[in-house]
Amino acid sequence: MKKINQLLIFLFLGIAQIMAQSEPQILVQPYLQNAEPNSITIMWETTNGEESIVEYGTTPKLGKKATGKAEDINFSDSRVHTVTLTGLERFTEYFYRVKTGKAKSDIYQFKTPPFASDEESFNIVAMSDMQYDSQNPNKFSEVVNEGIIQYLKKEYGGKLPDNLAMIMIPGDLVQSGSQYYQWKDHFFDPAQKLFAEVPVYPVLGNHERNSIFYFKYFSLPENGTPAYAEHWWYKDYGNTRVIGLNSNDGYRDLREQYEWLEKVLADTEKDDNIDFVFAQLHHPYKSELWIPGEEEPTGKVVKMLEAFSTKTGKPSIHFFGHTHAYSRGQSRDHKHLWINVASAGGAIDNWGEFEGRDYDEFTVSQDEYGFVMVEVDGNRNDPKFTIKRISRGNESKFRDNELRDSITIWRLEKKPETPKAVSPTNNVEVEDEFATLQAGEFSSPINGAFHAAAHWQVSETKDFEKLALDSWKQYENWYYEEDRQKDDDLTDEKTKRLKPGTTYYWRVRYRDQNLNWSGWSETASFKTK
Repeated sequence: MKKINQLLIFLFLGIAQIMAQSEPQILVQPYLQNAEPNSITIMWETTNGEESIVEYGTTPKLGKKATGKAEDINFSDSRVHTVTLTGLERFTEYFYRVKTGKAKSDIYQFKTPPFASDEESFNIVAMSDMQYDSQNPNKFSEVVNEGIIQYLKKEYGGKLPDNLAMIMIPGDLVQSGSQYYQWKDHFFDPAQKLFAEVPVYPVLGNHERNSIFYFKYFSLPENGTPAYAEHWWYKDYGNTRVIGLNSNDGYRDLREQYEWLEKVLADTEKDDNIDFVFAQLHHPYKSELWIPGEEEPTGKVVKMLEAFSTKTGKPSIHFFGHTHAYSRGQSRDHKHLWINVASAGGAIDNWGEFEGRDYDEFTVSQDEYGFVMVEVDGNRNDPKFTIKRISRGNESKFRDNELRDSITIWRLEKKPETPKAVSPTNNVEVEDEFATLQAGEFSSPINGAFHAAAHWQVSETKDFEKLALDSWKQYENWYYEEDRQKDDDLTDEKTKRLKPGTTYYWRVRYRDQNLNWSGWSETASFKTK
């Protein structure tokens, strides 16, 4: 009898264990996708189970329920669940949790976007290249949890969804997109506290390898070219349009992508609710720390955005990564920023490690980990945005959320005063084959504006069609940890070697730190001996 009882106990325990194993477990905690003023998509992954339920409401008591779908992801029992909540109120805080069988998540919060007409201000985080580095395996977790979350708490206080509208990721989310385990272990797990309460919008990097896992894990806007769903798309938040593009081999040269972008920009030109355009793609057009990573087709995107901003007066940015270091540049003739937002985890591309180049466009380059904060002011009368680079340092120097770079751009034009051409003037004869041009002091009607750039031109013709000098200098130029513009007040410029016995014409214009150019100075002239 004793043996029978023991057998029954073992049998019962075995059945209980089998039943426990069959109950779904959450593998990837819930994360937010594709937020609209009246809807949002919530996704998660479980070990098994078809049930896809989100319980939600405007209080922690929840009270409402929505269902969705579950689909296979890796030829196994595990399932990715997708539920879209509809009928939500704009710019409203909601509580939610996900449920598959007996598996329930914690209760999280999110906040729906506003309408553009609401004139709300908001913040965006941009970061990239968080792919796993075996030498620093916890770096992405540090950037998210000690970096972004702690920074927001310290700077703004309050709840995470109140302080952050969205997360942009221009590529390289994992080391190898075709490796299933990396998505959970290296991308979703380290960032679960962030992604559960703030929508995340990535684009493909080269390390994703166009993997099916990428497309199953994300539910991105389906407003791109239908045949290339989720390869390119756009998302509006308040007064800003975010555009996602694919700069990878096989897609970067596709005519369909550029035709789509051209149409989106044309529509944005007519949309009075949109003040700013932020594009993201993985590969740089120019890279100060890693020239081999440059891709010429990105330059085509840059030119399209530059032309758009100059025609419409709506400033733009292209965010990118690929080179594992921060860089901030700006187009000379357009209100357009170039921002490399890496590295959020991938091994740093250190100064001197690869072939680099000091490009005129870039003002600051830093071989450091970190993320970029974008603070957008939705004030319809005078909208602006501010870019802040928040650094976590590197192997040589640790930085605890240190502000390392910042720039503010207004939508409205705020021109500095036109500078005065001081000397040489009036066709005076210069002694040397190298002339030194001198202009007047910088002045602006805008409080706090300062002299940030000067653009000098020398020509043999009054129409400046035949340039002997076309020099653009900025007030700072941080390259290889040195400011190459130190002590240059931007009010004088030495020419290149000039032809003897020739009349030259010159002019200059000044720019403030917010990318506003003055008009050109009056044209002055001189002769060489």
